[in-house]
Amino acid sequence: MSFDPAAVNDIEARANDRVARATTVEELRSAQADVLGKRGELTALNATVGTLDPAERKKAGALLNEARARLTAAFESRAAELEAAARAGRLAAERLDLTETEPGPVRGSLTLVTQTRDALEDTFVGMGFTVAEGPEVESDWHNFEALNMPPAHPARSGFDTLYLDWGEAETTLLRTHTSPVQIRLMQAQPPPIYAVVPGRVYRKDTPDARHTPSFSQIEGLVVDHGITFGDLAGTIDTFTRAYFGPAISARLRPGYFPFTEPSAEFEITCTICEGVGCRTCSGTGWVELGGCGMVHPNVFTAVGIDPEEWTGFAFGFGIDRLAQMRFEIPDMRILADNDLRFTTQF
Repeated sequence: MSFDPAAVNDIEARANDRVARATTVEELRSAQADVLGKRGELTALNATVGTLDPAERKKAGALLNEARARLTAAFESRAAELEAAARAGRLAAERLDLTETEPGPVRGSLTLVTQTRDALEDTFVGMGFTVAEGPEVESDWHNFEALNMPPAHPARSGFDTLYLDWGEAETTLLRTHTSPVQIRLMQAQPPPIYAVVPGRVYRKDTPDARHTPSFSQIEGLVVDHGITFGDLAGTIDTFTRAYFGPAISARLRPGYFPFTEPSAEFEITCTICEGVGCRTCSGTGWVELGGCGMVHPNVFTAVGIDPEEWTGFAFGFGIDRLAQMRFEIPDMRILADNDLRFTTQF
């Protein structure tokens, strides 16, 4: 398959037609995956750009990015319309017969967290990332030491680690973040690397409205020549607008993580009030989503990558927290309660 500019317009026209004809969110998401997903038409076309001359590659990349942005906005706008219509339909049905037996869950349906993870993967694949996974039972070296946190490092205390009775004391654990997969990825393949790492992680947290002992994260890793903090900021902002829509943007503020330097925490426009200010965002108009930064040279050294030649950035945030924010869920614990009154809404 070779790159054909006319094919971009053709794909976009057919996608817009499917958007207009979609009558359910499921039908719309299927169409979105066919176009922008891991094996989507636009993604496949994007893979052919590397065969072009530099000048043509730049034009083709711009053309694809513009088409992807337009289609993402179209899909999300139509999804919002269909979700609103579905909610209105459910409310109308309940008003007509309040004694009606509640419908059971659809057999084989996905949980809200899994749906959110799939949507995030599709968003990042559309931005040119691959998806990587790794084990949930990890070594101390992969989880901490290779990430610039040697034994007794004070940053370890913030992870509330659950160690396993396996091998020497405190050498085997349930991973506290998905960052060990980044270490394994850098060990397994040479740069350049553009990948996101989703998965379940574990911490000895006391359950409350915003914390649970087991939750899902997604992290991103980019390693290449000439990567700068500006590339990181641009990636975060592009993701935010692609996933939440054009009304939501991102900003960075200084932070500290032992595996990145410089580090930042990133916030997004409050999805409830869209930046006006409300109780959810404490009147600031912003909500913290996750952390990010440039990969620390010590991390590169630990995996055998020359920090004088390569640079990169990493970012990460909780999938459960993002689902909570996007769907305005007041208490995260309900995600694991199996309450049919909740699960049948999604």
